[in-house]
Parts: sequence; C-alpha cells; structure tokens
Amino acid sequence: MVKGSVEKKNIVITDVSLSFDGTVALAGVNLDIMDNELMALIGPNGSGKTSLINSITGYYHPQRGDISFNDTQLVGLKPHKVSAMGIGRTFQKVELFSHLSVIDNLMVARHNKMKQDVFSGIFYFGKARKVEIQNRGMVEEIIDFMELEQVRKEIVGVLPYGLRKRIGLARALAMEPKILLLDEPMAGMNVEEKEDLVRFVLDIYRGARFGYCSDFLNRGIRCIVLVEHDMGVVMDIAHRIAVLDSGRKIAEGSPEEITKNPRVIKAYLGEEI
Repeated sequence: MVKGSVEKKNIVITDVSLSFDGTVALAGVNLDIMDNELMALIGPNGSGKTSLINSITGYYHPQRGDISFNDTQLVGLKPHKVSAMGIGRTFQKVELFSHLSVIDNLMVARHNKMKQDVFSGIFYFGKARKVEIQNRGMVEEIIDFMELEQVRKEIVGVLPYGLRKRIGLARALAMEPKILLLDEPMAGMNVEEKEDLVRFVLDIYRGARFGYCSDFLNRGIRCIVLVEHDMGVVMDIAHRIAVLDSGRKIAEGSPEEITKNPRVIKAYLGEEI
C-alpha cells in the first residue's frame, strides 16, 4: 500500500444535502479531502457517491451546505469554472468525443490552457502556433505516460471499452488538475484492464507526490479521490476511506478501521468481512 502524509485540507464539504423531486441523494454530508492522499469513496449503488462528485464539480447544485476549494465556494459554479480552478474528473460512462482521435480528445481538454488573440488564432502564426506546439507537447507526454502511443491517431469510437476508459483518465490529466476525482474508472473492466489502471493511478499518485515521474505530474496534482466498488483495489491502495449509505456518511477511516466497522459491514461489505 502506498503511504503518504496527510497535510492541509483541499476541499471542505460541509453539511451538503441534495434531493431530486423529494428523493434524497445526499443528506448532511461532511467530508474533508486532504493533501497528499489517495482517498476512496465507497458505498452501495445509489448511496450518493456520484452525486457527491457531481456536486463538487458543478454538475449538481446542492440545496443546502457548502463546498469550498482553497477557501473558494464551489456551490453554484458551472462545471467549466470548477475545472479551470484545478478540479479534474473522470466519469462512470465513457464521456469522450467518439468521432475524434485520441490526441484530439486530449487536445480538447487543453482548451482552458490555450490562450491566444483572435487574429493570431485565425491565421495560426506567432503566439497561436507557439501555444499549439506547447500544448501538443504536453498531450504527447500524457499519451506516452498512459501507454497510448499505438492508438494516438485512432478514432476513439472504434477502440475497446477498457482502452477508452484509460483515455478518459488521460483526458482528465490533460486538464492539469490539482484534485483528481475518479468516478468508477474500472467499472466494466476485466481483471487485466483493472490491474493496468490501478498501476496508472498509483504512478500518478507517486509521480505527483514524490516528483519522480513525468513533468506534467509535477505541476500540482495534490490528491486523488477514487470512487470504486472493487474492495480489493480500495483496501490495497487507499490511505483513507469514506463510506456513504442512502446519502449519508456512515463511516470514515483507514482501510483497517473500515473493515471492522459494524455499520459498514451491515450496509455494504457483508458479514463475511
């Protein structure tokens, strides 16, 4: 298991409640996302995990409570504003431009970084050309890191499902996030594909934490939050686990503490744990 020191609070979630037409998705959730950790968010289907991720990233707007990132309020912001602040994410389903190539999907994710004036952008010279080259270099570095060289020019829609999930992670990295939220990145994968993705997640964490990896990982990834149903993966790599059930946080602690928590066993892990 990867160990890391926990330092400052990055995202502070305070008393967040969310409902849809009377159906409760989140009920008074309190949670801190800390520096230098790989945190897991677990719970049964419908427990509110994705609703919480969507609330952080601006896709949902809670009716009550606060979510702050470096003391900046996130509730009410649109997703592109949250992304520009440095919060990147993947999605449960493959949310890519299926008609574009792998490299073009990653270049789209760089749009917030590609600042240029209209004139140079139209005629593609000077600053526009320099910006394009710089951002393409970053994308090529991510493609190399994620071992996507062989498919870099392939149209995403024709690629296998597991590979598209990996491209989704690569696209999140292309946003240069400070916080990386992974919403069931291994859902629907076979064992070999899961092992590959776990390796990439650990390499991202280690590279960002200890600075031994590619340059783009040293630009500020401060923590990773993993939503995942595979408890073998969660228990192996997470430093801390938060557990949701019916929209409420029922437990929080180390993997060892979570496996022994009676409420978690009853709600999710099962009596055999």
